[in-house]
Amino acid sequence: MASWTYLASMELLSTHGRFIPNYKCDYQDKAVSVIAGPSSHICQFMATIISIYKIPQFIYGSSPVLNDNMQAAFFQHMFPNEDKQTMGILQLLLHFSWTWIGLFYLSNESGESFIQSIVPMFTHEGICFDFIEALPKEKFSTNADEMLTEWFQTYNIITESTANVILLHGQNQIMVFLRALPLLSEFYDISVLRNGTIWILTAEMEFASLPFQRIWNIDFLHGAISFAVPSKEVSGFREFIQTRNPLSEKGDGFIRIFWELVFECSFPKTVLNQEDGKTCSGEERLETLPGSVFEMSMTGQSYSVYNAVYAVAHALQAMVSSKLKHRGMADGGKRVLLDLQSWQLHHFLRSVSFNNSASEKISFDQNGQIEANFDIISWVTFPNQSFLQVKVGKVDPKAPRDTMLSISAGDITWPNMVNQEWPLSLCSDNCHAGYSKIKVEGKSFCCYDCLPCPEGKISNQTDMDDCIPCPEDQHPSHGQDSCIPKAISFLSFEEPLGISFATIAVSFSFITALVLGIFIKHRTTPIVRANNSNLTFTLLTSLLLSFLCAFLFIGQPSKISCLFQQVAFALMFSLAVACILSKTTIVILAFMATKPESRTRKWMGKQFSTSIVLSCVLVQAAICILWLATSPPFPDFNTQSMPEEIVLECNEGSSVMFYSVLGFMGSLALISFTVAFLARKLPDSYNEAKFITFSMLVFCSVWLSFVPTYLSIKGKYMVAVEIFSILASGGSLLFCIFSPKCFIIILRPELNKRGQLMRRRN
Repeated sequence: MASWTYLASMELLSTHGRFIPNYKCDYQDKAVSVIAGPSSHICQFMATIISIYKIPQFIYGSSPVLNDNMQAAFFQHMFPNEDKQTMGILQLLLHFSWTWIGLFYLSNESGESFIQSIVPMFTHEGICFDFIEALPKEKFSTNADEMLTEWFQTYNIITESTANVILLHGQNQIMVFLRALPLLSEFYDISVLRNGTIWILTAEMEFASLPFQRIWNIDFLHGAISFAVPSKEVSGFREFIQTRNPLSEKGDGFIRIFWELVFECSFPKTVLNQEDGKTCSGEERLETLPGSVFEMSMTGQSYSVYNAVYAVAHALQAMVSSKLKHRGMADGGKRVLLDLQSWQLHHFLRSVSFNNSASEKISFDQNGQIEANFDIISWVTFPNQSFLQVKVGKVDPKAPRDTMLSISAGDITWPNMVNQEWPLSLCSDNCHAGYSKIKVEGKSFCCYDCLPCPEGKISNQTDMDDCIPCPEDQHPSHGQDSCIPKAISFLSFEEPLGISFATIAVSFSFITALVLGIFIKHRTTPIVRANNSNLTFTLLTSLLLSFLCAFLFIGQPSKISCLFQQVAFALMFSLAVACILSKTTIVILAFMATKPESRTRKWMGKQFSTSIVLSCVLVQAAICILWLATSPPFPDFNTQSMPEEIVLECNEGSSVMFYSVLGFMGSLALISFTVAFLARKLPDSYNEAKFITFSMLVFCSVWLSFVPTYLSIKGKYMVAVEIFSILASGGSLLFCIFSPKCFIIILRPELNKRGQLMRRRN
């Protein structure tokens, strides 16, 4: 191929009919420019010779890879910027979410350059390749078996691929081989090509066919998408084609050969198709040929050649006009053309700009690249082996990357097996909302499994790499595909639990007030006076206030309620336990005072009992004041404890101070329980210690179980546990200590007499 191209290039530069390398003996057939294509390797071979003479060379196919900048300087590219085509292909794949594709490319420098530019870019954008394979090279007939074996391998790659989209970077001749692929399954025991495969063809490749392929199936192209150099209908072109007659054409040696091949006939005095016996009349009509044999419309490559010719003509005109301005000539510029050097035309070609007969502006940039878009074509095939190419979009190289592709998906004809809006090409099924992707070891990053989002996280889009947590004030939906605002939660008076606690607190308060009223009414009776009536009244008052403290914990927390709920509860219970400790201590001292020569009688006064109560309460008050001064409780929105609720609660401010308050109260309770336990066997007249022992046992049990329960529970139920502990412990003190006395005062008043007590004492 290279030697033939070199020979043709040298003949072009020699005198017509006389091949004398590097010599030109006439001016009539002087070449001022060369139009080459569509194969890039032909252009490359020609450039080796043509660039020596600095002759401008128009390329209407893919640009060859040149290492010599001198050669590239005299190139005019009728093919738009290939990098923009690459970007357009990428945007097309992203538009349809085709992330799993196959890729065939030409096994030459142009194909290698295409691979080097496209693979890193596509991978960076999340597109993976099921395969990347070079197409078999064209070989002479002596290597037909080897070429057939290579195309067998190519066929197997296509049939075994799981990708529904295959990108093909090729040139015209590759279409001839592709048309042969469906026939392989008919003659050999191999899989049939899938009809659902979507081929994406680059603009370097146009439909090409050999005459004997006219009846071959082209269904594999149905639904294909190709990029194409824009082509407009040139006025008079169709009529020009229809008037072509091989008998009247002079100097065109190709038209007769073409005519015999496409119409399968022969002209007189030729040996072609002698066995057929069909003679060409020259009156055959080109429009009767199927589209797979000959297209009546001007293709993109033909349009590029047409514009290249006019670009040279306009450049010549501009050059002649420029020189005539500097010197007048009687011959009208004929001398200028005779003296023309090819390199002089280069400057005018770069700056040429004109409107062709199709009213399209033709111009080149500073690199000699034509300024044009890429059209996006949808292929539609028909049973009679004809086809239709429908423009469905374009790639605008001047637009920003994200908007350079414009496409009408509704106008695309998809393969017959596609049932959805458009076909998918994925290595793995999409991970729907509520799931995230997890990589499969040993496979491409486009191949993954789907895992449900962990608790507390969501994925609200398809194919998310990781699930994301919801904002603090929201929680995942049931399907973990969206975030829902959390409900505000607190223990209110309207809910059953709040109503129950409020009712119990009111009931206990009423009972305590009733007991206090009974004791005040019978304050002069022996059973009330027996164990310091003032301590009894103080204890009942503290229990009454303790029950009322429960109301500070119910309802929406506020600054005031948060400041007072823990402090009031701690002080009231400390006062109650201090009273019990004082009463128990007095009982023991009273028993010891009955012994002869006992010195404890001086401790039996009211001052001693009062000092015990005050000292205990003051210590607890000091702890509470320190708490309020350093880290006071405050209303807080707890978004972490409950997954679907925002708990409006009172933050303790300082956990150390909170548990210090509880610890001091617990210490008082343990001391009271210990003292009462030691005094439980005193004589019956003073046996209030038995009831105190049992009440303090219940009290300590309630608060010992409170701590682990409070730490393990969450939300508004933490408040409920504390209210329950307040009511239960207070109720145990009320009923265990005062129910026996109320029984005697109300139901057995005869036992509430001094004589009865003294008799029992004796």
